[in-house]
Amino acid sequence: MGSGNGFYTGGEFNMDTKWLIDPKSLFVGPKIGEGAHAKVYEGKYRNQNVAVKVIQRGETPEEIAKKEARFAREVAMLSRVQHKNLVKFIGACKQPVMVIVTELLLGGTLRKYLLNTQPRRLDMRVAVAFALDIARAMECLHSHGIIHRDLKPENLLLTADHKTVKLADFGLAREESLTEMMTAETGTYRWMAPELYSTVTLRRGEKKHYNNKVDAYSFAIVLWELVHNKLPFEGMSNLQAAYAAAFKNFRPSVENLPEDLALIVTSCWKEDPNDRPNFTQIIRMLLHYLSTISPPEPLIPPRIFPSGNTVFPPESPGTSALMPARDSSAETPSTQIMMDQQQPRGFFFCFHRCY
Repeated sequence: MGSGNGFYTGGEFNMDTKWLIDPKSLFVGPKIGEGAHAKVYEGKYRNQNVAVKVIQRGETPEEIAKKEARFAREVAMLSRVQHKNLVKFIGACKQPVMVIVTELLLGGTLRKYLLNTQPRRLDMRVAVAFALDIARAMECLHSHGIIHRDLKPENLLLTADHKTVKLADFGLAREESLTEMMTAETGTYRWMAPELYSTVTLRRGEKKHYNNKVDAYSFAIVLWELVHNKLPFEGMSNLQAAYAAAFKNFRPSVENLPEDLALIVTSCWKEDPNDRPNFTQIIRMLLHYLSTISPPEPLIPPRIFPSGNTVFPPESPGTSALMPARDSSAETPSTQIMMDQQQPRGFFFCFHRCY
């Protein structure tokens, strides 16, 4: 796999030195998330609050090689794409363990946000605005030839004000080429495109081509979930949902959706991937729908500047507001690996000494 900022050749991974972090400057605090392949901690790196993703290395040589390849792909892709709706990449290191450092988003996952809102539904304007953030992130990825393959609420993070959604976790992302054949090692069954699930039944090691339209399908399921604030394929296990979608062409009901929105959802989860829209088209459709439900903007009177000494409120905080200056007094070095213990916020351990 090639990229401008790093490349993986199957045995060695070379990364642009500007993305290498110094483990001695990294401090790790409480665990904030865990998946099948990694654990995520709140941390501090130099003058930033960060999220620290620690990749599990594996035990057998085969597992180790697979994890290193996965790490290499994720770092190369994160360092290559930048967008306001993609989690900002800060750096990575391979020793003493494989670590990926990104900005820390304090709003939590979209999954947690939806659960905290239940049983109420989101305001339709909020749901569509979130969907637009997701679609713009996906449009950026696809423009760089990257397929995410694991689009779901657990991999979508919110800013502290709960107004912006950012896409995270490139662990299953792949570069797309017309000739490349890819395995079916992919995301979560409930949000998985039918063509991905159908490859799971192939013989071990066998591969099948698919394209970036797998992300359009997953987006449709996420959009349905945003609008309904319910788990899609309710009453089914993950495997049952994937089987029903792949082999019975079953989809969640759109009976209660407005006609224009139902059209967007159903077009994105069509059985034939080639019939699904791309994300540029999806954004256009969402913007059109949003224009039909948004109230007109109120007229804002011109600002009056009474004197040159008037103090105006500061600009709206951006990403920098999520990364306050590091409190050096909180950086208590430790020789014990205590990262799994839920310590009070602000209690950090020196990553370099832990490992």
